[in-house]
Amino acid sequence: MQDKDKPLWRSMLYVPATSEKFIEKAHERGADAIKIDLEDAVAPKEKDTARKLVKDAAQLVSRGSADVLVRINRPLRMAVADIEASIWPEVCGLVLPKVDSADQINFLCEIITELEEERGLDIGHTKLMVLIETPRGYSNVRSIASSSKRLSAIALGQEDFSAEMGMLEPEGMSLLSYYQTVQVAAREAGILPIGYPGSIAEFTDLELFRSNAMVARSLGFDGGACIHPKQVPILNEAFTPTE
Repeated sequence: MQDKDKPLWRSMLYVPATSEKFIEKAHERGADAIKIDLEDAVAPKEKDTARKLVKDAAQLVSRGSADVLVRINRPLRMAVADIEASIWPEVCGLVLPKVDSADQINFLCEIITELEEERGLDIGHTKLMVLIETPRGYSNVRSIASSSKRLSAIALGQEDFSAEMGMLEPEGMSLLSYYQTVQVAAREAGILPIGYPGSIAEFTDLELFRSNAMVARSLGFDGGACIHPKQVPILNEAFTPTE
C-alpha cells in the first residue's frame, strides 16, 4: 500500500538535458518521474550549455503527469552551478550523486533554500533523491537517509559503487547485501528505496530486466530508474503498490 505522503516513483526515466528529441517525447512515456540529466549523459564540454537548457526542458517534460527531477554533478563547484540552474516551479526535486555524508546534503540544502526564497517558491518545494556510490557514502548511509526533511528517496548507484569497491564482476546479485543495507536505511528514515540488481545501462534484454525488477520488489524496493522508454511499463508493473 502506498503511503500518501510519499511520491509514487515506480519508474524514473533519465533523459539527457542536451537531447531535444528525448526531451520533447519524455512526457509521453508513462514514467512516474523524469530525471533531466546533467551528469553522466552530458559530455564535460556541454555542461554549461546543458544548464542553460534546464528551465525550458523542465517545462516541456512536465506537460504530462510525471514529477520532474534534475540529476546534478559532483564535485561541489559543478553541483552549485547545477542547482542554480535547476530550482524552478516545474522541478520538484534534485538527484544528488556520490553523496558521502549528511553534512554534504545539509550544505546543499542551504543553497536550495536561498534559491527557493529568491524565486518565490515555497521553502521545501525541492525534494531530494540521493545516490550512494562510494564506500564512504555506504558507511554513512543511515545518517544520510535521515539528514533532511527534503529527502524523498535513496538508491545505490551500482556502476560507480562497484568500480569504487574494485569489484571484478559486479553483477547485480553480487551486490544484493549492499542493496538491502540501503533499503533498510530508507525504511528506517521513512523514504523510498529505489533500485534493482542489474545495470541501468542494460536495456536490450527486457526479460532479464523484468526479472531484476521483480527481485527488487520482493526485497521491498519501491521503484527503479531506467534509460529507455521500453523499460518504463516493466517498472510500473513490477512496482505498482498492492491495495
